[in-house]
This record gives sequence, structure tokens and C-alpha cells, in this order.
Amino acid sequence: MYYSEEVIEEVRSRSDIVDVIGNYVQLKKKGNSYFGLCPFHNEKTGSFSVSRDKQMFYCFGCGKGGSVFTFLMEYENYTYPEAIEYLAGQAGVELPKQELTEEQKQMADYRATLREMNKDAANYFYCLLRREHGRKGYEYFQNRGIMDETIAKFGLGYSDIYRDDLYCYLKQKGYTDSQLRDSGLVEIDEHGGHDKFWNRVMFPIVDMNGKVIGFGGRVMGDGEPKYLNSRETALFEKKKNLYGLHLARRSKRQGFILCEGYMDVISMHQAGFDNAVASLGTAYTEEQARLLKRYRNYVYLAYDNDGAGQKAALRAIEICRNVDLPARVISMAPYKDPDEFIKNLGAEEYEKRLQQSISGIMFELQVLAQQYRLEDPEERTQFQREMAKRLATIGDVYERENYIEAAAAQYQMNPRSILNMVNRVGEQQQKTAGYERLQEEDRQNHRREVEKAKDGKLLQEKLLLTWIANQPAVWKKLDGIVIPEDFSNELTREIMNQFTRQVQNTGTINPAEMIDAFPDVEQHSKVSAILNEEVRFEGSEEEDPGLKREFANKAITETVRRIKEESLNRQMKEVTESQMESGEKSRRFLELMEQQQKLKNLYITLDNG
Repeated sequence: MYYSEEVIEEVRSRSDIVDVIGNYVQLKKKGNSYFGLCPFHNEKTGSFSVSRDKQMFYCFGCGKGGSVFTFLMEYENYTYPEAIEYLAGQAGVELPKQELTEEQKQMADYRATLREMNKDAANYFYCLLRREHGRKGYEYFQNRGIMDETIAKFGLGYSDIYRDDLYCYLKQKGYTDSQLRDSGLVEIDEHGGHDKFWNRVMFPIVDMNGKVIGFGGRVMGDGEPKYLNSRETALFEKKKNLYGLHLARRSKRQGFILCEGYMDVISMHQAGFDNAVASLGTAYTEEQARLLKRYRNYVYLAYDNDGAGQKAALRAIEICRNVDLPARVISMAPYKDPDEFIKNLGAEEYEKRLQQSISGIMFELQVLAQQYRLEDPEERTQFQREMAKRLATIGDVYERENYIEAAAAQYQMNPRSILNMVNRVGEQQQKTAGYERLQEEDRQNHRREVEKAKDGKLLQEKLLLTWIANQPAVWKKLDGIVIPEDFSNELTREIMNQFTRQVQNTGTINPAEMIDAFPDVEQHSKVSAILNEEVRFEGSEEEDPGLKREFANKAITETVRRIKEESLNRQMKEVTESQMESGEKSRRFLELMEQQQKLKNLYITLDNG
């Protein structure tokens, strides 16, 4: 949907960015801005800033930034129109019905077609499950103890034994081969269309808005692969979705239970554990962990009780740690998975296991202990050393001491001996980390110097734009001196164009509107970095107002002079390399040289704002 700039500005002006982001991130006011922990990367100290004056956010840690629309696009995975529509609904702004551009209409129609096709396929699989052709699939679910209401809740279905069954059905619905290929449901070759899923029980994958975006299928019998998942499409990205999350996020239970497979999630929900989810045929990802963190403060890991499940749990613990999402591990022993456990021991016993779950660190130590014969003194000592290395990585001193006491009790060791070993390991790790940190600082300093020399022009252009954004009155002093074409970088030139357009149209500068003028979200962060910076120059800390103003005048004059000199040199080079007639070249050179002479006398004063 296309919305005019006037409509977008009305939605933006009635959607205070501090209030909107405050619903997702705990913010505290510091000076003129608000700070909190960045929701887009893991951090311990708040480097995520939100400016009410500029109506923009920026993270000094990961570099993400933008307007209130950008935040929702990044956090909720909304499109730009969806972010506008969501905020309009929250602010009570009635959006006009507008015609889409041809390109927007084509993309909207394309995505709508894929959604409708997935919906038709899901309905087809669901209906087939209840018919004679789907008896095999229905009996499979019955034998697994899945009730009819659970089948309906998850929209479970069956794909027939014929390899073009769905293809023929969807063709009858009017879909083209090109659309069917893009859906991931069908493969098209020189022999025609062939279903991706056949002779399988089907698990629709649903997004946060309740729309079917893909499928998982389990083969009936001994075929391979046992489980098959939709390939990624314009609607479906595996690493950013979780099976059952659209249901689990509405659960009143605390935390999420992360399982390995579809049937585990279904059995758990049926047993009353409606906070269960699973990754989608791929390894658990940081994107999925961040998605879970949006809705809960911790996660339980309910992976298979075997070697592969143990390795997966260790990986998941590390991923959760990277996004600061505490993870606890549930023991399935003596059964393989949650589905098997609940069928044999019941929901009440599983609830006990939930309460008896252990922290990620204790699970890591438990797995570590399995690698040693603790009754052997030498191996017991090796285990203690490895355990000390793990415990030494815990930053919080109280948490570390608590784990030392817990580990000592668990493995019948002297807590003081473990503490001494942890301290020795910690000292060594600090020395190593300190040396590596110094090396990295040297590398970063070198990179900064190279970057400074290489991009000196760009830095000057960014500095001037930052100055204008911080002090819009500066713009009046630059009128007729600096124009967008003086900027050598495409991004900074476009920002200057936006400044010019805004001042000419409204007489003011609106940073948030400027950010949204760029179509790419990655550009939002780059623009935000420029607009969010503070101008610092030699003498900016002076207490004498007059002296401070003099330093500011000199600083901005020098910045403008460098930009103009570079621009004039660039134009002279272009004239030299052009095909102009000699007389025209001479006149153009004289004009540029006159401008260079004027630059020597340039002095910009900010005395009056």
C-alpha cells in the first residue's frame, strides 16, 4: 500500500518513538536521550539510545538505527506499509485507501497469491486426512495418541501417494506453473509438475499472524528423508520462524519449552504444555532465540535423550547465552523425547521434570563429567581443571560462587579447592584476554588510521551533516555556499538533498522523516549514525562562551572549506576530461578558480544561531 508523505508524517507525529520502543525495551533517561539494552544484539550495558527530539533510535554497539517505523520493521519483521498501518491503528489515525504503484501492486499480488496457495494446500491436506485416501495418515496420528481437536488446532493433514495429486488440484484452482514453482509446494521440470510432499502426514507452518507460510511432512513407512520441510520462499525463512510459536506466545505458562520436532510440540500442547515450540528442520539459530526472547525471559530445552540431542542442547545453551536468554534443560530419561515421556508417564510427571530442570551451566558440567572416570584420581583432577575453566567464565562474582558451591556438592568436592583453582584459571584468562585485547586495539587503531586517511572526504561531509542535524540554524549560514552536488558520497549527497527539500518545503529539519525517505533499512542505520552523532571539535569544552563560539566558527569554516575545495578540484578534473570546446573550457576554469579564490576569504559565523 502506498501512503502519501502527509499521511506518514501524521502517523509518525502521533507515535512518539520513546513510548513505542518503551513497550519493548526498558528505557532510562540520560540527558536529552533515553537509553536501554539493545534488542538487536547481546549487551550488558545500555548503548541503545532513543531521541524524543529527533524521533529516532540508534545503537552505539551494533550500529542499528532509524525511525519508529524502522524499529518495527526490524523488531516485528513488518514491511514498511505494515509498520505504518500498525502505528496508525495504535494512534487512531484513519488511513486513506490509496492505489499501489505497479511494482508494489505486483509484489503485493505475488505474496497474496503465495499465501492463498499455501492456505488452499493446507485445507486440501487437512480434508484429505479425513477421507479414505488419508486413512493411513489419520491412523498414524491416532496411534500417536493425537486427538481430533489437536489435529484441528494444528491443521494437520495428509499428502496422497500420487506424486502429482496436489499439483493437479492447485492447477484446477487456477494457479500457474510459475506460481506453483515459487510456492515451494511443487517442482516443475520437462515432464510436468511433481508434488514436493507425497505420502506424508503434513504439518502446516504458521507465522505470527496466523498465516500458513510453509509445511513439514513425515513420510509414511520407511522412506527417506523421514522429515521433509518446505524450501525457503518469499514468505518462509526457516531461521526466523519457530513451529507453534503463534500458539505458544499466547500461553499463560512461564518461559518457552524448546523441542526438536513437530510431534513433540503437538503432544506437549495436547498435554497442557502450550508454551512448546520447535525449530524448523534446521539447527536452532540466534534469530530464533531473539524471537523467543521478545515474549519470554527464559527457555526450557526438551531435546532428545541421546548423543545428538545432548550436542544440540549444548549448542542451544550457547546460542541462548549469546542473546542473554537463560536456558534450563529438562531430563527425558529414561525416554527419548517429550512425546514418548508424556505417553508413558503422563503430564503430571513431566511437570515435575520441568520443576527439576537444571541450568545450562550445570548441564554443561554434567556432560563434561561424563567424559571422565571420576573414581580415578588423575581423571578426577582433569575434570576439576576443566570445570574450573568453565566456572571462571561466569562474570558475576555471586553467581560464580553459587555455581562453585553447587558443583562441589554435586561432585563431592571441596568448594574452597575449586574456588582456588577457578581464581588461578581466571587470572590466566585475564592475562590472555588482556594481551589479545591489546592486539585487537592495535589492529583497530591501524584500521581507523587507514580509514581516516582513505575516507577523510567522507568524514568531513558526515561532520557537516551532523552539525546541521544538531543545529538546524546552521543551515541558514550555508545557504549559497554548500550545495548537495558538493558532496562526493552518494549517501551524504542524498541526505543533503533531503535537508534542502525539507527546509525549502517546511523551513525545518525532520530527522525521522529523512530516515524514512531511504528505502533500504540498512541505509536507515547509516543515516541514523550520522544524524545521531554529536559535534565535537577542539575548544568545544571551553567555558568562555565567546571563545567557545570562536572555536565553533573556525571549525565549521574549515569543514566547509575542505568540502568545497574537494568539490572544485573534482569539477576541474571533470572539465579537463570533458569534450568541451577550448573556449568553453577556459571560461569554466576561470569560474572555478574564482570560487577557489573566494574560499580563501570564507569565514562562517554562528554568533546569531
